[in-house]
Amino acid sequence: MANTTKGTTTIEVGADGVAIITIINPPVNSLSLDVLKSLKERFDEALRRVDVKAIVVTGAKGKFSGGFDITAFGGIQEGKVEAPKRGFVAVEILTDTVEAARKPSVAAIDGLALGGGLEVAMACHARISTSNAQLGLPELQLGVIPGFGGTQRLPRLVGLSKALEMMLMSKPVKAVEAQSLGLVDAVVPANELLDSARRWALDIVERRKPWVASLYRTDKLEPLGEAREILKFARVQAHKAAPNLKHPLICIEAIEEGIVSGPRAGLWKEADAFEEVLRSDTCKSLVHIFFAQRGTSKVPGVTDLGLKPRQVKKVAVLGGGLMGSGIATALILSNYTVILKEVNENFLQAGIGRVKANLQSRVKKGKMTQEKFERAFSLLKGVLDYESFGDMDLVIEAVIENVSLKQQIFADLEKHCPPRCILASNTSTIDLNVIGEKTQSRDRIVGAHFFSPAHVMPLLEIVRTEKTSPQVIVDVLDVGKNIKKTSVVVGNCTGFAVNRMFFPYTQAALLLVEHGADPYKIDRAITKFGMPMGPFRLVDLVGFGVAVATGGQFIQNFPDRTYTSMIIPLMQEDKRAGESTRKGFYLYDDKRKATPDPELKKYIEKAREMSGASIDPKLSNLSEKDIVEMIFLPVVNEACRVLAEGIAVKAADLDIASVMGMGFPPYRGGIMFWADSLGSKYIYSRLEEWSNVYGGFFKPCSYMTERAARGAPLSSLLPGKSRL
Repeated sequence: MANTTKGTTTIEVGADGVAIITIINPPVNSLSLDVLKSLKERFDEALRRVDVKAIVVTGAKGKFSGGFDITAFGGIQEGKVEAPKRGFVAVEILTDTVEAARKPSVAAIDGLALGGGLEVAMACHARISTSNAQLGLPELQLGVIPGFGGTQRLPRLVGLSKALEMMLMSKPVKAVEAQSLGLVDAVVPANELLDSARRWALDIVERRKPWVASLYRTDKLEPLGEAREILKFARVQAHKAAPNLKHPLICIEAIEEGIVSGPRAGLWKEADAFEEVLRSDTCKSLVHIFFAQRGTSKVPGVTDLGLKPRQVKKVAVLGGGLMGSGIATALILSNYTVILKEVNENFLQAGIGRVKANLQSRVKKGKMTQEKFERAFSLLKGVLDYESFGDMDLVIEAVIENVSLKQQIFADLEKHCPPRCILASNTSTIDLNVIGEKTQSRDRIVGAHFFSPAHVMPLLEIVRTEKTSPQVIVDVLDVGKNIKKTSVVVGNCTGFAVNRMFFPYTQAALLLVEHGADPYKIDRAITKFGMPMGPFRLVDLVGFGVAVATGGQFIQNFPDRTYTSMIIPLMQEDKRAGESTRKGFYLYDDKRKATPDPELKKYIEKAREMSGASIDPKLSNLSEKDIVEMIFLPVVNEACRVLAEGIAVKAADLDIASVMGMGFPPYRGGIMFWADSLGSKYIYSRLEEWSNVYGGFFKPCSYMTERAARGAPLSSLLPGKSRL
């Protein structure tokens, strides 16, 4: 029978009487249930053996442990894997076996000690680390709380305020800071780590070093009254930062229980709280996003061909506007040599100035040293012609959305760039086949669609036509990884995946307003749902010019299901363009603070006259739930078309695209995951109901209709043709 165990530990006893217990579960030595059981068995063995005086716990191949094995979450949630009994890890293994042992243990930490990894280390009697170690409890990012005693030990080792910051913000610390906080006892070179840990463990035996059980330390904890004030402030901040999330507050409760009722009571409170949050929708959603993000780099027919990425060293960016300068910034931050091309000296200097300002802002925020700033900025060079393009590996065009201009640029690039150079466009809506129409190089034309601001937003949409070679996709995926983007590979169509899925977002909002809904109530409901801003605030931020240009592309290409409103064009006639002119759907002060504008009514009324829309009293009193569904279910409907047409490889890619490209709340799992929580039958019935009243804009697509008829999830793709 095949061995199905996941990971193990080994024990080796030296002549000095120190047992080295090593965690082995590549790639990050995650703590599967098998590893945890094995760890207990090794400890029991070391405690029984008379030749063992002390214990050192470490991880194989330069990593202590990246934490609990997240793949087990799904199995436990679905009941396929038996959950360990209550308190098995936190109490039975780490407290009553490791910490309470008659022999001292020292954690020797190299690389990662995150989540459960750090919790194991904190149960040891001392911690020695290398300078590249990273220590933290980032569990809240996955919708859970530390469950192996972290809520109790971390405050006792680093103090309550710092522990709250590390847990609530999922903020790890590096070794030097960890030492100054008291989280590690010494920082040593990697080649001396095990020897130092052995000596430290023996020094504890000889009482030359203190034998400390972290769980019972109180010297770093504030008096009860002061601690309660700190926790109260943390609750307010946590609610303010994420009003829809309960698990940060549950984490604070577990910490408080330990401070008020003692650490043992705190451990049991933590155990119960962990059970509760593990089964929550928030945890399921965030774990889905965690795996979906890692799955975007797997593209059937591309990444499974054994192709190796070619080296890209020199990159040219065409256009130094907001997008071009942001892309150039992202590239030089990752050590690419960049040529920025513009059409005249004024535009060029403005573009270089934007890149400089982007870097300076990082220096100001403490994210970058002056030395790194100078090194990065020295990688940028500005030009006005194609003379230096003869040895480019990659060119990214980021000029305005004008078809004939882009066609001319690509024809010029073909003449001036070497035959192996990748020709990429940052277009957000224009079909790549149209852009490359006048070239003979269709196999190396690809979309590299960044989101604004390009050096900050984490998503890169890589757009592939029928002719783009798999090698080019592999190369661009590698560049995306190097510049720390999450890349989603999509097929070629108007708007690709993100903009196409989300064009109904603003159009649904305009339709509702023309039929009597309050625009500000819509924005409030959508923000409360978890979006960074509502559709009207977003249009103001993007600017009316961009909104009309991209909206025009969808109206032209999908006339059967677009809603055309004159509200924005009417405002444009009055020189309103959104936030940039301080007047759009909102009014803006010097600090960009938005306030509702009573004058908006007149534009809505005029647009209503022009479209012949009538006020529907039901829409004036829509509940928040109805607003969210009338705005987002058309987005789901379009996402289904994107999936059915093979524009996306899998539904999980659309979840990542919605979260990272549009700010859809990750704790709802992405657009398709959220839709499946409502069910295809329910979504179909609502869309059908609205399409009977408000027309084709809401009409369910055939994919949606077929899924609803079978009661099937929207995300499970039927075998079919993919544009990829």
